[in-house]
Amino acid sequence: MASEPLAGPAAEKAVSPAANPAASPAVNPAASPAVNPAASPAASPAAEPLLRLTDVQAGYGRAALVLRGLSVTVAPSSVVCLVGPNGAGKSTVLKVASGMLRPRAGQVVVDGVDVTGRTPQQLLAAGLSHVPQGHSVFPEMTVAENVLLGAYTVRDKSVVAERINFVTELFPLVGERWTALAGALSGGQQKQVEFARSLMVRPKVVLLDEPSMGLDPKATAIVFEQVQRMRDAGTAVLLVEQNARRALEAADVGCVLDLGRVHITGPAPDLLADPRLAQLYLGGRPKEVPNAP
Repeated sequence: MASEPLAGPAAEKAVSPAANPAASPAVNPAASPAVNPAASPAASPAAEPLLRLTDVQAGYGRAALVLRGLSVTVAPSSVVCLVGPNGAGKSTVLKVASGMLRPRAGQVVVDGVDVTGRTPQQLLAAGLSHVPQGHSVFPEMTVAENVLLGAYTVRDKSVVAERINFVTELFPLVGERWTALAGALSGGQQKQVEFARSLMVRPKVVLLDEPSMGLDPKATAIVFEQVQRMRDAGTAVLLVEQNARRALEAADVGCVLDLGRVHITGPAPDLLADPRLAQLYLGGRPKEVPNAP
């Protein structure tokens, strides 16, 4: 079934991870987000997508297909949210995009380059950074050590220093807890460490898989605020979430998945008001409901 549009983040720090960025003046989280020097200006509606998946078919082993001709695009400086019931194929989309799962058919394009079938390492170099579902910090390592793992492919210490400054300005808590053990942080704080680590390679698109999983409402709200800060700093985000309403409130574009296909796509505010979204979560397949004029 075709997708149905709706109307309507100092070189010394790089050498010594134990350096504490919190020694610098406090950053106001409410202030304007850090500006990514690698980021391009906000995209116009006609801008070429940074990430495009076209007619993707994918599955695991010899089992039946999970994705059945799925197409998704992510424009520069935007948050695109994939929502849908369990088993819809949301996380599989991110696995295909990040190279963890090779598609059986279809195409993956990053910034105009066909990267279909490339390895996760190659796709990381191409500009895709993946933050997987659950917590992926190393609890017995410091926040600094966890963040610097994201720069393992970067050889230029001045670039590493610039990225440290960027992520600690974008996520002030990361700088404040720089020398602390990551295991001493709360779940929501650990998620910010994961976000910071993912940005150390200057990605074009960050792939986020269920970032609110296991978090309380307050931590969830902070996580989605940080997602928007990443976007405002010039990094596009492809977000998978089970908390559909909260995710769509933070997104620019929403895509509703079911049975491996995109059934509805459009501006996130429009999806929040679409009766087909509630129907899909409450049971049954989406019906053809006329779009609002």
